[in-house]
Amino acid sequence: MVLLVNETTFTKEVLESSVPVLVNFEAPWCGLCRIIHPLLSQFQTQCGNELKLVGVNADQNFKLSNTYRLKSLPTLLLIEKGVVKQKLEGFCSRDDLRSALEEIKLTYTSYQKIDIAEEVKSQELGVMR
Repeated sequence: MVLLVNETTFTKEVLESSVPVLVNFEAPWCGLCRIIHPLLSQFQTQCGNELKLVGVNADQNFKLSNTYRLKSLPTLLLIEKGVVKQKLEGFCSRDDLRSALEEIKLTYTSYQKIDIAEEVKSQELGVMR
């Protein structure tokens, strides 16, 4: 289930999150927003606790919409440690979104491989002492 955030909870749930956050800016009247929900839910399941998915109603959170200069809905932002790493907007189909989400997973996986390699080195050094 997607966590809904607003202007009040955005800082805590997104900007201060210990894991990367995919923010879905949407609106109730947006047909494409409803169409992509199953893909986003599947993506969230695949990423587990390593990535958080949140939703923002762009109409009800106008300050956030302006802050991130939304041009169209849906717009997805990948935010890590308070910094926008990727902005996805203007996709026209599920395939466009699926490709973008796969790219995020690949990028995220490469970060994890670096972390795992460093952890293994730390463990090996600890064993040798």
